[in-house]
Amino acid sequence: MTAFSTLTQLPASQLDNLREMGFDAMTPIQAAALPTILAGRDVRAQAKTGSGKTAAFGLGVLQQIDSALYQTQALVLCPTRELADQVSNELRRLARFTRNIKILSLCGGQPISAQRDSLVHAPQIVVGTPGRILDHLKRKSLDLSRLRVLVLDEADRMLEMGFRDDMDAIVGYTPESRQTLLFSATWPQDIIAISERFQRDASAITTEEITELPAIEQQFWEASGRDKLPLLIALLSQRQPASCVVFCNTKRECDDIAAALEESRINALPLHGDLEQRDRDRVLIRFANGSCRVLVATDVAARGLDIKALAMVVNYQLSYDPEVHIHRIGRTARAGEQGTAVSFVAPEEMARAHALEDYLQQPLAWQPAAALKNQPLKALPAAMMTLCIDGGRKAKIRPGDILGALTGEAGFSAEQIGKIILTPTHAYVAIAASQAKAALIKLKEGKIKGKSCRAILLK
Repeated sequence: MTAFSTLTQLPASQLDNLREMGFDAMTPIQAAALPTILAGRDVRAQAKTGSGKTAAFGLGVLQQIDSALYQTQALVLCPTRELADQVSNELRRLARFTRNIKILSLCGGQPISAQRDSLVHAPQIVVGTPGRILDHLKRKSLDLSRLRVLVLDEADRMLEMGFRDDMDAIVGYTPESRQTLLFSATWPQDIIAISERFQRDASAITTEEITELPAIEQQFWEASGRDKLPLLIALLSQRQPASCVVFCNTKRECDDIAAALEESRINALPLHGDLEQRDRDRVLIRFANGSCRVLVATDVAARGLDIKALAMVVNYQLSYDPEVHIHRIGRTARAGEQGTAVSFVAPEEMARAHALEDYLQQPLAWQPAAALKNQPLKALPAAMMTLCIDGGRKAKIRPGDILGALTGEAGFSAEQIGKIILTPTHAYVAIAASQAKAALIKLKEGKIKGKSCRAILLK
């Protein structure tokens, strides 16, 4: 393991900040990419979610920023708003060692007028989705003429989502002298072509074979289309995973399966592109804070999902692409944790199973479906529920204010309160399910920072 302190380009204040964040040794992608990034060279790196890639390009970006210059000097393009929000939050943590760095997220699903107001004083770093970034460039509310670093995060997914033309157009607004960093979980020919167009003498970095999944137990169950749902219910009932993502290929399947799980007293929510942005945000918050036990999602909606300890992944259908399969199951067993990946395979999917076996270069571990049948079903409730409070960062509310309101006169213990997540306009508080209704009443009766608050319980 290589220590961050070996990077002589990083100031002592940043090294102290990294230690406070719990970053002592570099991950493989950080150790391989950071020296080249800090040297100012273009980099094309193969790195999946959870590998530490955000810190790898984030530290490089921050080294290029002049905090005294109120111009946009770095742009990070992401395929989804969820990933953009995660990247923005991580960059803010990495930037704590220095003052006066403004980081702004620009994504669809948010009022463009409010974003335009925030751009009056240019942020040094912008993180956003291609469509909304291009919209601001055309409106001339965003100026990239002084850009120093361009980051294309999860570039393969941006191509899959049809952002190729937007990416080309955005690059046209940037100086040729910029540093360009491209990160992709896979390296199809299209990614190499993008690199050749956008980058100059890029250093290609890959740290591991994408098939290396040492901590994941993979299980394959042969099941007809009609048997999959009862087998999924039986699996979740028997295994009782603390958290689980079920991958489906269509939006309708997400809705139907989540509804069927709920009818079987298994706490579940769907996540797909047809949900309103506010609803998508709330689903992700509830899953992250333990208020949702099972997330039923499409690949695109779940991209960028960052759950530190995901116990189980279920493939309701096998993916057509073995690399997508690897990316799906790689969401469990993060940071050395153990994880389980279960795949249901119908007879008509066997060609995909054989392709995956060839890709992994190892036999698949088939399980008898009978082992899941004829067992009594048990409920799988969420341990927490989520309170949504009007007022977030813009109202100057901090997590400590909410924690104080609940543990003070309201009388709840700190152990009954989970994650507190702030957005610009709302605060989301996880609280033990048995105490949630009582907490809602107490919050409505009390005050936060001397003001009465409006709150609802998300269901």
